[in-house]
Amino acid sequence: MRQPFVIGGTTIEAGERRLVDLPVSKLSNHTPITLPVHVMHGPRPGPSMFLTAAVHGDELNGVEIIRRVLRTLQPGNISGTLLAVPVVNAYGFIGRSRYLPDRRDLNRSFPGSPDGSLAARLAHILLTEVVKRTQIGIDLHTAAIHRVNLPQIRCEYNRRPRSKELAEAFGTEIVLHSPERAGSLRKSAREMGVDVLVYEGGEGLRFDEFAIKAAVDGIAGVMLKMGMLELPDGVEPRDSKRRRPQLFANASKWVRAPEGGVLRTTKRIGDAVSENEIIGFISNPYEDGNTEVRSPRRGLIIGRTTLPIVNMGDALFHVAWSEEINRVRRAPELSREPVAEPLMDEDEII
Repeated sequence: MRQPFVIGGTTIEAGERRLVDLPVSKLSNHTPITLPVHVMHGPRPGPSMFLTAAVHGDELNGVEIIRRVLRTLQPGNISGTLLAVPVVNAYGFIGRSRYLPDRRDLNRSFPGSPDGSLAARLAHILLTEVVKRTQIGIDLHTAAIHRVNLPQIRCEYNRRPRSKELAEAFGTEIVLHSPERAGSLRKSAREMGVDVLVYEGGEGLRFDEFAIKAAVDGIAGVMLKMGMLELPDGVEPRDSKRRRPQLFANASKWVRAPEGGVLRTTKRIGDAVSENEIIGFISNPYEDGNTEVRSPRRGLIIGRTTLPIVNMGDALFHVAWSEEINRVRRAPELSREPVAEPLMDEDEII
């Protein structure tokens, strides 16, 4: 049997699952705020992995993703240890806000400090109590409110081969090269030797079933890759015949509104576009004529606004491209369907 796992003064024996509350602060009315961490400590040795969601409090998909992952797992059936934090930013989650009460962005506050701002203290607790105990992690995000993202992994795949391997195991159709940003969880974790994938899918303050299912399946793929899971009897491993091709994009750009008005789109997220192709029109109810919105490059639309009313300069379409994307005439069957047959089903506990 493995040695027990200790976190926050709580001991979790091998083969057990516990919910551990890490103290954070108190509200002005003396209500305690904690950082709840689900711990699954498998009976067999293996890597440790963390899952985090709602680092931005209005990004809700990850909360449901982690709930479904936990419902499909039994601690006795995993190797290694899984640490899952469904709601990192409880303040923003309760207030339906991206930020903390001090208006700081938690994902620009790492590594934090034990005696700094509220954001710095919360970042420090997450990093020291959870992240540093793992070897790999998946940080779950969505687009901001009034935007929607195609399910995608963001990492520095061309600089970190291990990140590319994990992204391939996750299985999203698009993997975007994304440099690490100062103050981000991903950058601070990497400096501690922890490889982190950032998952983006769906929109803020909304559940997106397509993005949720893709992420649950992707987490299972990573756990299989790391040897933390074994497939149940009768379930075949994913292979190239069942998975759509992945596209690795090394650049992206937001197409912005050339003027204010009412936006009518001709493309959806996941659509392939050609250079200078019309992807939308802006008009207004008082004048005739349309202003065309065109793609700057040949690539894929991986995000867009959900608002039809736009101002000059508003971000409308997020187009990603690479040499690989430029070689295809159309997207390889990109659609609003899951990327593969689910590896985790809520009705099947593994």
